[in-house]
Amino acid sequence: MDSKTVCRPVSAMYHLSALYAQDDNPSKVDLLIGYYKTEQSDIYALPVVQRVETLVTQQIKNHKYLPLLGSEHFVRDACQLLYGQDVKERLNNGTVFGVQTIGCTGGMRVGADLLVSHMNCTTFYVSDPTWENHRLIFLSSGFLKAKTYRYWNEANKCLDFEGLCEDLSDAPSKSVIVLQACGHNPTSLDPSKKQWERIADIIQQRHLIPFFDIAYQGFATGNTDKDAWVIRYFVSRGIELLCAQSFSKNFGLYNERVGNLSFSLNSSDYTAAYKSQIELSIRSSYSSAPNHGALTVHTIMNDNGLREEWLLTLKNMYDRVNGLRHTLRELLEKSDAPGSWSHITDGKGMFSYLGITENQVEHLRTKFHVYVSLTGRINLCSLNDNNIGYVAKSIASTLKEVQ
Repeated sequence: MDSKTVCRPVSAMYHLSALYAQDDNPSKVDLLIGYYKTEQSDIYALPVVQRVETLVTQQIKNHKYLPLLGSEHFVRDACQLLYGQDVKERLNNGTVFGVQTIGCTGGMRVGADLLVSHMNCTTFYVSDPTWENHRLIFLSSGFLKAKTYRYWNEANKCLDFEGLCEDLSDAPSKSVIVLQACGHNPTSLDPSKKQWERIADIIQQRHLIPFFDIAYQGFATGNTDKDAWVIRYFVSRGIELLCAQSFSKNFGLYNERVGNLSFSLNSSDYTAAYKSQIELSIRSSYSSAPNHGALTVHTIMNDNGLREEWLLTLKNMYDRVNGLRHTLRELLEKSDAPGSWSHITDGKGMFSYLGITENQVEHLRTKFHVYVSLTGRINLCSLNDNNIGYVAKSIASTLKEVQ
């Protein structure tokens, strides 16, 4: 082993979380990882999920492995949540199919493996900025070229839509374009329907491959159908796509790693071949996905009463986070925090983007014990009545003290 090898954190986010755990300051605030938390700063367990988990545990008679492609029942549920109830016929004829994965991360990795090994893809694009794990996933799968398309306009704190379109228009054919369907991480800014339509035009004209990441369905608007609009729109135009889904946030099943990777194709001619390659990928990495969380989701999705309770709880969670957006903006403006803060209330989903420098992030942590990601992303779901005023004042002071 090379003695010069430097040991460094794989994830800055988890490194900062470890620093937070070691911090004994009573005023410390954790705005890092995307958990939905209560007013008491506890990770929220959805009551309907807790009840069903108990029921599921009692029903499980053994712990046999799931098939390589996971639970067929769960996969159909996940695809119907994503594409709508009318997808049933396409699930039957094979033009839409899915595979249970280990979270959204696992879904993206399995999809990336297929794109490299079976479709000879070499280039992928992610938004600038994007979720920190996107690049690692695709490069680890064997993609040779990592590129970005403009997304965040630093000067105006808004979506750089014209820059986005220009960069996608220059992308080589067969490039894989990673798109976040709703609640963009980290900026929280999503394209409008008209803007999505233009993005779809470019993808069709340039023969690009859209790979959607939907980790926050239900958190962007409070409505799972609205949050899946862009995917259903692409499908309606005959654009073939991949999509990785997560049930960590909208069911609160963070450590159960409940995910689904689905494909929408215009023909089922290659479905069997794709499934075969995916089975090889899964067999060589983790063999099979876990059952408990997937069975919990399946049980809720197939009982009208439980499903309605889940959707109502999700809507209430969204309403609270949306209220926190408006409160944070109001408090920042009252604190005379430099700059414009309208982007906070323009945003959707669990996160917001402060648009601050790494030096300012460090100042927030060392002086005020407020922990945010190095990109300046904050988890709004960790704010509450007890800490939101302190956070706003800390941000305002930091911006005035540190350039």
